[in-house]
Amino acid sequence: MSVIPDLLAANGRYAERFDKEELPAAPRRRVAILTCMDARLVPSRFLGLEEGDAHVICNAGGRATDDALRSLIISYRLLGTREFLVIHHTDCGAMSVDNEELWERLRRETGADASGIDFLPFRDLEASVREDVAAIRDSPLIPLTIPVRGFVYEVETGRLREVG
Repeated sequence: MSVIPDLLAANGRYAERFDKEELPAAPRRRVAILTCMDARLVPSRFLGLEEGDAHVICNAGGRATDDALRSLIISYRLLGTREFLVIHHTDCGAMSVDNEELWERLRRETGADASGIDFLPFRDLEASVREDVAAIRDSPLIPLTIPVRGFVYEVETGRLREVG
């Protein structure tokens, strides 16, 4: 059974009380966050953010892909962000597979060849955070003056810990 009708009903209730039409596209707190799409991570809750405070970019693993970098560059160059956070998390699904395993599974289940896709799996959580922080810092389109800090969100406790 689809959850979409429930989501649309919730949106209707939200729209009835909507009073945020004056919010600008630029984030009030001038921060952009790159994190995982895992449903247990709700940055607005664990970082105390309100609508309009930050740009939040989510993808599988919270990886600094070309598309995530595109969003961060736009956030900085066009919308005034001045700090970036990278947040990965414990118990991440990206740590439980490798490309070859996923390619084979997709071939078996769909008959399609997905070997051209790097799903960016990783085994070492802190190393993946450092790698993504470095990818952002290494972009010639993002100045070195922009602070980029990496964190691990612990799904077991709700706490963030910084990765040096």
